[in-house]
Amino acid sequence: MPARAYWQGQIRLALVSIPVEIYSATKSGASISFRQIHEPTGKPIHYDKVVTGVGPVDADEIMKGYQIEKGEYVLLDQDEIDAVKLESKKTLELTQFVDADEIDVLYYEKPYFVVPADDLAEEAFIVLREALKRTKKVGLGQLAMRGREYVVSLKPCGRGMVLETLRYADEVNKAQGYFRDIPDTKPDTELLDLAEALIAKKSGKFDAGEFHDRYVDALKALVERKRKAKSNRKIIEDKGDDDGRASGNVVDLMAALKKSMAKSGEAAKGPAKKATPPRKPAANKRA
Repeated sequence: MPARAYWQGQIRLALVSIPVEIYSATKSGASISFRQIHEPTGKPIHYDKVVTGVGPVDADEIMKGYQIEKGEYVLLDQDEIDAVKLESKKTLELTQFVDADEIDVLYYEKPYFVVPADDLAEEAFIVLREALKRTKKVGLGQLAMRGREYVVSLKPCGRGMVLETLRYADEVNKAQGYFRDIPDTKPDTELLDLAEALIAKKSGKFDAGEFHDRYVDALKALVERKRKAKSNRKIIEDKGDDDGRASGNVVDLMAALKKSMAKSGEAAKGPAKKATPPRKPAANKRA
């Protein structure tokens, strides 16, 4: 268990209050960051705060501005901004329950693990968790954390529960504007059957460990090769496979689906056994 919880408080359902602790369920471990370096000296490059026509300025002369029109700003200092920040509440009141499939995936933002704060909270925690499981509902409420207010959902996850922050309605684009030009036609039945059969052949249980960020892996390999080469100027090209895009004319969809089915069937059978090498022909003898 991590040493420090992201949030501590209680979940309230009517007159029942459940002390809980919340921990971040995700971490950023796959990204690679770079710094800009001055090549002749090998030292990092820094940036100065500069005003056009004035030059460098001191940090205490800088304020935050909200643009209301082009070139016109409302200036705010940090104390004014801090004064309107919401105080972190110690209570998450569940005000509504909805079916899980009613919440579009576009609204989900970040997950957190929810656990009982102590032994006394365990019984009520388990009751709420099992009630959500049996009703197949998701609890909704609003929670103030670190200066801003979030819409959150609460749902079961194994022995515990997961709280997820949700985006507000004005933070999500409407899909209709993007999908409007897609024709509302029904696909060919045979093509649809082939596609469904291919999906069935490739269906399985989700395992996140099977997927890796190949771009990050390639960057790490490149950095390691350059480190071993001990040359900052050396360019190392990685000649991998092509991207697999077919050239020439568009491949017939039916043929492509059938070929995919065949390949999927071969993969399901496992690797083919190695063929026994043919015997060397005996030396020709003169009759």
